[in-house]
Amino acid sequence: MNRERESGKRPNEAKEISVRLSHLLRHCSVGAIVRDSDALMVVPDIRRWYKPGDDPMARQIRYVDQVRSALGIDQALCTPPVARKLDNGRMVGWIPVRRFPLWMRCLQCGLLHRAPWRDRPDDSDIRCPGREGRGCGGRLEQVPWVLVHECGYLADVPWHDLAHPASVRDPSQRQCKRDWKTPYLKFAERGRRRISCARCGASGGLPQQYHLARNTWQQPWIHEPPADPPEEPAWWLLEINDVRVHATVTRTALVIPPESRIGRGTIVDRLYGSSRNQRRIRTAKTRLARSNAVNRIAGDYGCHPDEIDAALHEIKLGYPLYGQTITEGELLVSEYRALTEEIPNLMEDEDFVTEHHTDDWKNHVDSLDAGLVKQIGSTVSRLVSVRKLKEIMVLKGFGRMGGNKYLTPPDISGKSGWLPALELYGEGIFFTLDEELLGRWERHEALCRRADEARKRYERRDFLMEEGEVSPRFLLCHTLGHILVRRLEAEAGYPAASLKERIYCATDKTSPMAGILIYVAVADEEGSLGGLMELAEPGRFLRLLVGVFETAQWCSLDPVCSEQDGHGPDLLNRAACHACALVPETSCAYGNVLLDRIFIRGADDIPALLDFVEMPT
Repeated sequence: MNRERESGKRPNEAKEISVRLSHLLRHCSVGAIVRDSDALMVVPDIRRWYKPGDDPMARQIRYVDQVRSALGIDQALCTPPVARKLDNGRMVGWIPVRRFPLWMRCLQCGLLHRAPWRDRPDDSDIRCPGREGRGCGGRLEQVPWVLVHECGYLADVPWHDLAHPASVRDPSQRQCKRDWKTPYLKFAERGRRRISCARCGASGGLPQQYHLARNTWQQPWIHEPPADPPEEPAWWLLEINDVRVHATVTRTALVIPPESRIGRGTIVDRLYGSSRNQRRIRTAKTRLARSNAVNRIAGDYGCHPDEIDAALHEIKLGYPLYGQTITEGELLVSEYRALTEEIPNLMEDEDFVTEHHTDDWKNHVDSLDAGLVKQIGSTVSRLVSVRKLKEIMVLKGFGRMGGNKYLTPPDISGKSGWLPALELYGEGIFFTLDEELLGRWERHEALCRRADEARKRYERRDFLMEEGEVSPRFLLCHTLGHILVRRLEAEAGYPAASLKERIYCATDKTSPMAGILIYVAVADEEGSLGGLMELAEPGRFLRLLVGVFETAQWCSLDPVCSEQDGHGPDLLNRAACHACALVPETSCAYGNVLLDRIFIRGADDIPALLDFVEMPT
């Protein structure tokens, strides 16, 4: 990112801010307020990410039609621009950001200044000149308050209007005019926060809500009102670190066969990836012109013209999925099948490579003496090392005020032909729970009642899961996954924030699922990421699993934790807290809710999971 200066400074002389690609699609995405060492900035929409003449489609991610279909995405998926320095020292590929809020306050006298950096050659040590040049000299910092609307709009706080509310009676105060060049407003935080005018003496407080005129800007970088003004005129005055200011909406999915198995460098692959060559053939107006285009492309590819015709025919038929459309739930089932079934003739250059340890796992568990460790091992039916995977992360938009009623697309207008996305490469551990064990366990009446309470609470909230249901099976798998993440951090040295979960859960009798994938994935880096897949070796994984059940059995905050009737967002967690089951937000696909250790360890009227393990006599 580059910080645009409003003083006319050229972009290549502007200050550069390094941001990880994964952060650009999360808390540093479109509409977010980003904190630098000396300033607050806002990230503009994707229409400003590329300069005139640049083509986002040149960075299109190919062979992700299953992902696009499952996530309901019609646009192409393209990776964001990456800044790089040319041989002449010029920086290209950066994303411009701009300062926001525009107002700064003096920490010494409280005077407010609007964009005082505009007339300065640099950002160093911006000081307060005082009122009417009397020389205060206090340090200035940006005010940490903004106006937010649930429709996704963001604006500066109208400080003049707050200092001159409609209730003032003094005519001189009502007639006091705005002046953005000369500081005259003061902000005081001692006791009750108030804004006052040093010219006329009017003052007012900071309301929770504020009604703005309909000609308000949509965003700090869009200096025009929305085409369709919102019916609800109320804006909320929030501090910038309030979680309601900005919430990114991203979706993820794995790339699985057949797309993960497509051979790179084949004729159909090269033609599929070249819209220019396809267009040369399809726009030929005569048979001779078409034949010449095919011959030229065949010469470039070093193949026979018939191979070009055959490849073009495959693309017309819908290569590589041939018109297949799937839902997100169907993709989840396909991922589960790809993880549980051995893929024949796997090649190391594929994007989805697994190694099954199920037979070794069963032999290892069978060799154990009867006891608690064997009971724990018997809960797992399959064990798979995911040696290589590719995850697609898509930025679908952002919301404000904490709800999902309004989703603002990354280009604001919703007319862009592409969405920002990333290819994340990684590895992981996958295991499934024994289906016969779950069948006996999840029929227990007390378990069903406890899960039903969680389901009713969950259905009352605004944001719901796209697929799946709140059931005893889901609560069990989700809690096990979280505790496993924490055990990997404690025993294997993985930072919990670098790990992710993917829960495969369904109670459908025809195709039940009870699988947990814990993986690590980063952008643009292939290969082993610390050897997570090696922990799927039966002996090492059994030690991890025993630690998971031990953690579930006792928390350092028990009995308070285990006896919670509900806590966390919408009271959706029961026996789960920061000491036992909560993980960093980036690790959880469900917002750190629907967690309950009771579904593992049991309670007074609820038996433990291990009570249903039938050990052979």
